[in-house]
Amino acid sequence: MSLTSYIQNAVRARHLALAAATVLWASGCHQGMWNGSRIKPLEQMPNVPMFAGGHLTFVEGTVPFNAAHTDEFFYTGKINGEYATSFPFPVTKEVLLRGQDRFNIFCAPCHSQVGDGNGMIVQREMKQAGNFHQPRLREAAPGYFFDVMTNGFGVMYSYASRVTPEDRWKIAAYIRALQLSQDASLADVPEDEKTQLQQPQTIDTAAPTHEGTNAAH
Repeated sequence: MSLTSYIQNAVRARHLALAAATVLWASGCHQGMWNGSRIKPLEQMPNVPMFAGGHLTFVEGTVPFNAAHTDEFFYTGKINGEYATSFPFPVTKEVLLRGQDRFNIFCAPCHSQVGDGNGMIVQREMKQAGNFHQPRLREAAPGYFFDVMTNGFGVMYSYASRVTPEDRWKIAAYIRALQLSQDASLADVPEDEKTQLQQPQTIDTAAPTHEGTNAAH
């Protein structure tokens, strides 16, 4: 056998040995990862006190993130899984003014300032927004509007990261005020204000006077 043939055979043997070793190593690694120990969901871990009961045990004196949101009514707009038909706080003039302010910022671009669903975004050929004066939404509970603002609806995305829960309720109150403004009757007016509406309105038609001017020219 020539020296050249000997060298070539030695190189081939070396390559074959390396290939065989690689295959054995890869197969062994695969089996080890495949059959290795792993933790299943809710599996107890006696050696790890935090997971000894099969679930995370919080450190004493701490609470999980958002654990304080235990008020279903205030934070979800629902009571026992149903949309709330009332508000979690009294609806005052201040509440409505704040709701109007937030509505004009976050809602009016699509729903318009009167809530008819024809805001500037819609006028620029975007998808039609909801009309708060249609029967379906006039009959909707306040909790429904809170839920839509929280979770989104259709092409409308969630406003939970932009509007606080308290302001979402105030917007819902203002939406109800908008609905009443388009379909209110005299019976809806408080008694102490009805007399003002029923009094005849007088218009002063007298020509305005201009003090200090000279009538003679």
